[in-house]
Amino acid sequence: MTPVRILRLAAGGDGVGKLEDGRTVFVPRTAPGDLIELASVETHRRFARARPGRLVEPGPDRVEPRCPHYVQDECGGCQLQHLDSGAQRAARRSFVGDALRRIARLDVSDPDVVPSPAEFEYRTKLTLSARPGGPIGLRRYDRPDEIFSLERCHIATGSLMALWRVVRDLGTLLPRDVRRLVLRQDRSGGLHLVVRSGASAAWEGGPRVHQAFEANALAATVWWQPEGGAPRAMAGAVEPYPATVFEQVHPEMGDRVRAFAVEQVGDATDRRVWDLYAGIGETTSALARAGANVESVEMDRRAVAAAEASGPTARRHAARVEDVVDRLDVPDLVITNPPRTGMDGFVTAAIERRRPERIVYVSCDPATLARDITRLPSYRLGALRAFDLFPQTAHVESVAVLERAS
Repeated sequence: MTPVRILRLAAGGDGVGKLEDGRTVFVPRTAPGDLIELASVETHRRFARARPGRLVEPGPDRVEPRCPHYVQDECGGCQLQHLDSGAQRAARRSFVGDALRRIARLDVSDPDVVPSPAEFEYRTKLTLSARPGGPIGLRRYDRPDEIFSLERCHIATGSLMALWRVVRDLGTLLPRDVRRLVLRQDRSGGLHLVVRSGASAAWEGGPRVHQAFEANALAATVWWQPEGGAPRAMAGAVEPYPATVFEQVHPEMGDRVRAFAVEQVGDATDRRVWDLYAGIGETTSALARAGANVESVEMDRRAVAAAEASGPTARRHAARVEDVVDRLDVPDLVITNPPRTGMDGFVTAAIERRRPERIVYVSCDPATLARDITRLPSYRLGALRAFDLFPQTAHVESVAVLERAS
């Protein structure tokens, strides 16, 4: 087969080229400008997918990946380590702009992107997969059923890797039906190991794992979470927060996103503001301190309890947004930070009916952001900015400001 020139990157990080018959072909781990032979081509009616074969000519932005797992084990945790940082940021900008042009039919340019101060060793949470009697590590990018043994993750903090160096030698102390290990570093620098397993039997190895941490001068808390059960502290702490409550895996950049989003809300003094998908309440607290009357919604009851214990006064609802949105007071302003799946159609319909002056939408998926914008026809796009929360990956965070049309 004739080598293919890679023209650009698609959302998700695959390179895009053209086959001789005109079909678009998607090839992972390729860079714009690469001339590459294809392997294992899988054709469909209008497109094809292939694995990269021999690299005939590298593109101008291609670099040698820093992490050996990226090439040797085809690690699925990163998608863009073979690109230099400038090309990565350009690609992530294009993912946002392309989704808004293609899905929302908006005439917009690719947004500016706020770069991360760290390209590696920024991630404060790492979830490892496991199978009984098998390796513990990460999954391959196009074979998610395969797990390879992890030596070191280069985008995780050094503290997490110090924790992992101890954990990986403690296999006999882990539950026989271990399924996942979560390594986490909280805001204060505290370390946590969350062991997730089946519910077949109680796990009693937590204290011995904790002793191994202490023997290596690591102050870490050990948690166990059986399938279908609540997390419980096995050694080192008594409360499940913060190790099992969602928080951004890149806290410094997460703070920048939140600060920008709150700034875009505008003067919230004495205004009624919804904070949807509120997490541990950091945005709610910022809005309340600015004088807003905030109603927040978050379905994780542990996160809501943590927010109530430490945050300013607000009306907090521990529920799914779609279950309570029709019972909230009519808002003047809305800030929303949904999961990757975006907002439920019932939620966008409720916002459209209530007609707030402004919606500030924090998104971790450009496609669902674009889709949700189409569900809010009374609003036009104002400010738009991207944030480089996840260097070396194809993921991008963005903030879109939607103004009510006159």
